[in-house]
Amino acid sequence: MDGRRRNPYELTEETPVYVISVAAQLSGLHPQTLRQYDRLGLVSPDRTAGRGRRYSARDIELLRQVQQLSQDEGINLAGIKRIIELENQVAALQSRVAEMQAALDGAAAAMQQREAAVHASYRRDLVPYQEVQQTSALVVWRPKRQQSSD
Repeated sequence: MDGRRRNPYELTEETPVYVISVAAQLSGLHPQTLRQYDRLGLVSPDRTAGRGRRYSARDIELLRQVQQLSQDEGINLAGIKRIIELENQVAALQSRVAEMQAALDGAAAAMQQREAAVHASYRRDLVPYQEVQQTSALVVWRPKRQQSSD
């Protein structure tokens, strides 16, 4: 959840609204196939208080994906389950990377602000040091002679 309060009546793609017969029709699958996928853990819809299945738009899309992988790609159901698990893991990791990137960007901005504050606090009577250029000139130094005080 993103921390914002949601309208309880707002429909999102995760909102479970479709009964099994409608979900079967929308996905092009038989209701018994949907029950089997649920038992295998491929697509697990929400349940009502009476234990009836309710599918979301995301569930319908996942049912279509399972069907496509099974029929068109020839992948068995165990392989499809592993693919779905790995895709979910990748999505979770991408979300975590985005969170960490945002935290890093925030820390970098805070560091730049602190650095700017330090530079702003410098005393203005200090003069920046400049490197002396080296030359081949020879400088002779002689100590002053002390005058005798007889």
